[in-house]
Amino acid sequence: MNDAAEGPFTHSEILALLAKVRGTLRSERLLGPSFHLRDLRIEPDGSLVLDGEVNSVAAKKLALEHVAAIAPSVTCIVDRLHVRPAASMSDKEIRLHVRNALIAETGLRALEIFERDGDTCQLMRGVPTGSAGAIEYDVADGIVVLNGRVPGLSSKRLVGVFAWWVPGVRDVFNGLEVDPPEDDSPDLIIEAVRAVLDRDPFVNACQIGVGATETRVHLTGLVPNETERAAAERDAWLIFGVDDVVNDIKVQP
Repeated sequence: MNDAAEGPFTHSEILALLAKVRGTLRSERLLGPSFHLRDLRIEPDGSLVLDGEVNSVAAKKLALEHVAAIAPSVTCIVDRLHVRPAASMSDKEIRLHVRNALIAETGLRALEIFERDGDTCQLMRGVPTGSAGAIEYDVADGIVVLNGRVPGLSSKRLVGVFAWWVPGVRDVFNGLEVDPPEDDSPDLIIEAVRAVLDRDPFVNACQIGVGATETRVHLTGLVPNETERAAAERDAWLIFGVDDVVNDIKVQP
């Protein structure tokens, strides 16, 4: 059998690694034994391509984390995992929802808002004086791309969640630059989770406690139904920089 090297890996090493990736993903509870990727391969440069559809942001983040843990020898992971949208929406409809959410948020009032559609970029909301930065968003095939400059991690995280809240969105690439740069911390993650829960109309944030250890969020409290419990957990998973969520919220009997 010819086991010549294909880039940094031999043919046998590639087959073994791909099999390990498939097995690891199917053992994840949020994906399940029937989970199937549209494309899984190692490129000649040693990068690992993951292409498929998952049911939630939590499943996407956990899949990427698992693969990174078992495949440290790959040069990078090419993330083409997208979330199955909650509703069918055109890119135009998604742009409208993102635009309205950004304009309505008082915490973003000092930021200019630009909408990109292909090669066209249009100012949606200007700032008369003292602009603190700018947000530019684009949508292609249900994927929201965020660029620009914001004054803190809290703004970057909030904008990303607003995009994820649009039911037709399949993915969010949050490329917003934080200027001046800000070191992340559990306290900042807690602050972001609380800010998002406060803005979610389906969650009573006063009933929920939030803690964080590194990038893991811990939710506690008492809520009236499972729908609110699940919404709070989903909100935490949506936040940029959160890699795990422990949901110890109880439902009132």
